[in-house]
Amino acid sequence: MTSPANTHAVLLFDGVCNLCNGFVQFILLRDKGGYFQFASLQSEEGQKLLEEHGLEPDALDTVVLIEDGQAFTHSEVALRVGPRLDGFWSWVRIFRILPAGFRDWVYNWVARNRYRWFGKKDQCMLPRPEWKGRFLG
Repeated sequence: MTSPANTHAVLLFDGVCNLCNGFVQFILLRDKGGYFQFASLQSEEGQKLLEEHGLEPDALDTVVLIEDGQAFTHSEVALRVGPRLDGFWSWVRIFRILPAGFRDWVYNWVARNRYRWFGKKDQCMLPRPEWKGRFLG
């Protein structure tokens, strides 16, 4: 499996994480042009994309953005997603002034605690019918 053409980016997310699912729904509501497509990290499609980009298939500690043939992780994902969304979300670029190490430390702290703070589902979310075409697989 290869990534969709450069007209789309793919966001891989932990399908059982409530915070991750909330992030996906946040994007879906603000990406009216359909630039982002999605797959859970646990899915066959997600696993193949991780392997294609040299990422550990068992690691579920970060969302992964596949864009222009490259894989981005941790805080870099939010910095790349925000400016692509409808509305005023390009303001997230301001966080580039912070060192990547600090941004990723904060990201990893939230990631380590996400199940405790936001909960976890027993299975991956089922997208609304109008969003189904945005999910790979």
